[in-house]
Amino acid sequence: MLKLFTIITCLSLAACNEPAYKNPHIVIETGLGDIEVELFPDQAPKTVAAFLSYIDSGFYNNTSFYRVLKTEELPSATNTGIIQGGMWQTNPAKKITIPGIVHETTNQTGLTHQSGTISLARLAPGSGNTEFFICIGDQSPLDAGRKGTEDGQGYAAFGSVFKGMDIVRKIQAKKSHGDKFDEKIAITKISRF
Repeated sequence: MLKLFTIITCLSLAACNEPAYKNPHIVIETGLGDIEVELFPDQAPKTVAAFLSYIDSGFYNNTSFYRVLKTEELPSATNTGIIQGGMWQTNPAKKITIPGIVHETTNQTGLTHQSGTISLARLAPGSGNTEFFICIGDQSPLDAGRKGTEDGQGYAAFGSVFKGMDIVRKIQAKKSHGDKFDEKIAITKISRF
């Protein structure tokens, strides 16, 4: 009986040490609630590695969501657009010292910009670093080979919201003019789950 108890205890302890998920999860903490995101390192290894290194370095502590795109005429549950965040508005001097990440297109990764996708914001391919956006609704025109970017390379999708799309929509619904929030939405920190 003691032997059986020892085996069950050892198996239970081993199960506790296993990660809860195959892929890494991160939590974006905001004043409106938390957003849990699953990252896809098998599909977008360079983007995920860089993003996690920024998290581990504390780059996202006290940053913000500052940009928003909305489609006002649709009901909020199916509203399409994006929310964009990072350190550009809160620590631009640091942001410009961080090198760009090699651009991993959606053709390479097999990912697509659907509702909940997290993707790297950029100007030219390879210029993206700390700024990211989350899609609300179908944003597949932002995929490579589509018309969402002038160069046709699209944006680098690297994960998806696991929990908290209601928070994403709540952030998107905040008052804005043009593509800017009237008041930036604070990101307290981003951490590994």
